[in-house]
Amino acid sequence: MSKFRKKKKGMPAVNTAALPDIVFMLLFFFMVTTTMRETDLKIENPRLPSASEVKKLEHKSLVSTIYVGKAKDGKYGTSFNRIQLNDKIGTAEDVPAFIMNARLKVSEAEVPFMTTSIKADKESSVGTIVDIRLKLRDVNALKISYSASKASSN
Repeated sequence: MSKFRKKKKGMPAVNTAALPDIVFMLLFFFMVTTTMRETDLKIENPRLPSASEVKKLEHKSLVSTIYVGKAKDGKYGTSFNRIQLNDKIGTAEDVPAFIMNARLKVSEAEVPFMTTSIKADKESSVGTIVDIRLKLRDVNALKISYSASKASSN
């Protein structure tokens, strides 16, 4: 008589046939639900001053950008001292409300990491930038980044 051996049954192999479907479904979901943050500039693209050292901002989602420059449309005037906060032209008096509104959108733990980026044209008045800084100081927004273009090394 012959002896029959019982084969030990182990764990069955994981079926990965549905994995590509799941990956593409997740990819499609995130592509549909993600919105890109775009600001419609109402001022001309600022010609940023050059800098010898440039540092990248760490938490880009915690950055509020203030644009200073010449308005594209003539209805806002032709001086280089126009301030854009999000998608509207404002004044230095509107800066505290802009910062407080940005603070409401983040958690309390992230507020100390919030940064205000000022992108000012080379031709902008220093007085306008000082006015913005004073308004930022009033609402205790002391982390300020002045945007500049990196100087070319020729």
